[in-house]
Amino acid sequence: MSPGGKRHVAFLRAINVGGHTVEMARLKKLFEQLGLGGVETFIASGNVIFEAAGAAAALEKKIAAHLEKSLGYEVATFLRSPAELAAVLAHGAFPKPRAGSTIHIGFLGVPATAAAKRQVLALASEIDDFHLNGRELYWRCAGRFSDSVVSGPKLEKALGQPTTMRKITTVEKLAKKYG
Repeated sequence: MSPGGKRHVAFLRAINVGGHTVEMARLKKLFEQLGLGGVETFIASGNVIFEAAGAAAALEKKIAAHLEKSLGYEVATFLRSPAELAAVLAHGAFPKPRAGSTIHIGFLGVPATAAAKRQVLALASEIDDFHLNGRELYWRCAGRFSDSVVSGPKLEKALGQPTTMRKITTVEKLAKKYG
């Protein structure tokens, strides 16, 4: 680790979805252009691990601005430390297992307001279950996502802010590898 630097995991929105294709080698280089150290990418869905000193909120803004300038479109950026990822996984949003379900974690810039929480929870159905805690949205989908009427844009509208979703298995792998 670089002197004075802390490890961060960046979860980027709009990387390799919706026609926005970015090779991981290019993404790594874009982070290195900012002087960030120990840069690694993790699977091709916009997960970047790096080391840097400074406040996470300032780093998020700096990274998002650089990516927008370099890629030509907005890339919401959400940073978490390895300890924060461990806490996200330990939270236990859905204590009762549901066979055949998939859990996704949505990363937010700021905690959802009480009104936003009500709007998200109102989207719950036999297929979809939601839980919010701090800067994370937990979404359990029973069966296939194609069976759900909920989508990322619908969740963002309810939240009143951008989010980026990752399967819980991806978050578990990141926490294990970098924790």
